[in-house]
Amino acid sequence: MSQAAQPDRPDSPAPPRTAGRVGGGVGFAAVLMVCGGVLAVLQGISAVAADDVYARVGAYVYALDLTGWGVVHLVVGALVAATGYALLMDRAWARLAGIFLASLSLIAQFLFLPYAPVWSVVMMAIDVFVIWALAGRQEAVA
Repeated sequence: MSQAAQPDRPDSPAPPRTAGRVGGGVGFAAVLMVCGGVLAVLQGISAVAADDVYARVGAYVYALDLTGWGVVHLVVGALVAATGYALLMDRAWARLAGIFLASLSLIAQFLFLPYAPVWSVVMMAIDVFVIWALAGRQEAVA
């Protein structure tokens, strides 16, 4: 039998990665980052442009006016979308930056819970998946 017929052998070399393309969980996480980043930018724009779009649900310890939250979502959303695009282009720095920014987005969404509770919980779950997918990526040994 040839070595090509036995792909499960531990001493067989890993298939080469195609430059500029990602797949699997990392590719899906990258697409989620781009979409989530764009939605966070839109969320930030609506918070900055019109303070009456969101209504606070009860009292909250972390008081920041809605314009401040809008700026936070604008900046974090733009960085998340750009990093997601860099992940799609298979940039080496984007994985760690993606983990950091998804963590930052998770914290921002947690602090935004009184304004959009259901949306914040959905985005927090997506951020957790993104962190899991990027942290679990196995690099090929050269």
